[in-house]
Amino acid sequence: MKQSSKIPDLFQTSRRFSVLEILQFIVLAFLILYFGKTLFIPLSFSLLIGFILYPICKWMETKGLNKGIAIVISILGVTLLVGAVLYLLFAQFSEFLHEWQSLRTKLIETVNQLSLFISERFDISLEKQTEFINNTVNNSGSEAFSIVRNTAYSLSESAFFLIMIPVFSALILFHRQMLSNALYELFPPERKNTIHEILIETIHEYYNFIKGMLIVYLIVGLLNSIGLWIIGIPNPFLFGFIASILTFIPYVGIMISSLLPIAVSWITYNSIWYPLAVIAVFSIVQVLEAYIIFPFAVGSRLKINTLVIIIVVIVGGIVWGAAGMILFIPFISIIKLIADRTPSLKTLSVLLGDGEQKKTTK
Repeated sequence: MKQSSKIPDLFQTSRRFSVLEILQFIVLAFLILYFGKTLFIPLSFSLLIGFILYPICKWMETKGLNKGIAIVISILGVTLLVGAVLYLLFAQFSEFLHEWQSLRTKLIETVNQLSLFISERFDISLEKQTEFINNTVNNSGSEAFSIVRNTAYSLSESAFFLIMIPVFSALILFHRQMLSNALYELFPPERKNTIHEILIETIHEYYNFIKGMLIVYLIVGLLNSIGLWIIGIPNPFLFGFIASILTFIPYVGIMISSLLPIAVSWITYNSIWYPLAVIAVFSIVQVLEAYIIFPFAVGSRLKINTLVIIIVVIVGGIVWGAAGMILFIPFISIIKLIADRTPSLKTLSVLLGDGEQKKTTK
């Protein structure tokens, strides 16, 4: 009790907010985040990278390296890492294209066999099946333009993010002292030490987040590999860990990384059940990763309970899509850091916490 009384309240106020005011604030915040995601997503990734690279830049600067050069070296290191992941993605896709001719032959054979099965079992002639397929293709043709438009928009948005994130990261690192001073000015002078502590702990929390993510990729890689090994797919650990690494790129990464093991299994065993088994393995592991492995591994590192992590992942997906599912976790850890040092937010601190503080006080 004595210790908590010494902690300064960052948000001391003489009045309590009503439930309606709190709901209005939450709705306004989500509207700003949703409609401003084109700016806030790359800015948030840049902030994340800035927090991670800050100790590295600081270390290089203490060794006598110029501030700008230290930032450039750090950003280049991250760029090379992302480039390696993208190269791995394209290498997987290229390998799949090499197997396409064999896979195309298998696909035609399977379609013909399925057509004969439907014709014999359900008494639907080949002519009716062909007519149905043609009608489906013609009807879906009207939606092709919207699909192409959405794909082009997603690609242009991704290209914009890839260009702006390194630029924002470099500028945040270069102007970090100015940004820190501006943050200190938002609060009274006696709160400066507390704000400084929160900034330092935020950097530590981001490092814990990265450590948790590495554990997630390791567990997912092992589960993928074991599943492929049980099925009997050649090189299961290679395919399993490549798929795990490429989950860094949400949705697209896992889809492209699964193409090659699907093709290899189909060509090797000449059966549709093996590709379906590969899809089942990756799907089950992805569900486990999203709702069990990720919340447990990352939540335990950030000292946030699993229920909150799952809710935050879902909310992040609703607001910012796949990027939000990654970025909203560090955000909630920063909110918890502030709540831990603010007596008026004690309820929020307890709600977000993992319960360990109670155990230590007993």
